[in-house]
Amino acid sequence: MASNIILKHGGHRRLLSCQKSRIVYEVTVIFCNRFLNFRDRTVDQMVQAARSGKHNIVAGSMVSETSREMEIKLTNAARASMEELLEDYHDYLRIHRCRLWSKNSPEAIYMRKLSRNLHETEAGILDLAKFRKAPEVCNMAICLIHQVNCLLDQQIGQLEKSFPATGGLRMRTNHARRMAR
Repeated sequence: MASNIILKHGGHRRLLSCQKSRIVYEVTVIFCNRFLNFRDRTVDQMVQAARSGKHNIVAGSMVSETSREMEIKLTNAARASMEELLEDYHDYLRIHRCRLWSKNSPEAIYMRKLSRNLHETEAGILDLAKFRKAPEVCNMAICLIHQVNCLLDQQIGQLEKSFPATGGLRMRTNHARRMAR
């Protein structure tokens, strides 16, 4: 019975949302170091939003052993952090009067192709972030954030769908007690 109470958890390193959010974090650090004044509060906010997005995915994955509800909440928090970061990048482009790549622009399509095979292209994305101009790096980050958000939306949907069947720790322990009687 105990094996049905504590669900399988962790595995965040295998989650594509976690892998891509790590790249978003690293690109954000590069962007902030290269193009923003380190005294600007925006730097802290952007880096912390990227970090929170990544770390909430990790925390949600780890807490899933005892609380699917908390996993959903933390995954939603990760999604909210990514949205906050996305807004900062949009603000940068708007304030500096730079072009936002459209979803079907050649650059955005290239970024989607580049990030398909993450393990082979992670270094390539980070290298681009180290040498491209601010508007390009900003748009690259926006493309990656959209991908992470899409993955998180799918992940949240799956968690919500599976919640009634798996429930939380309290539901599983109550069920185990009823079965033991």
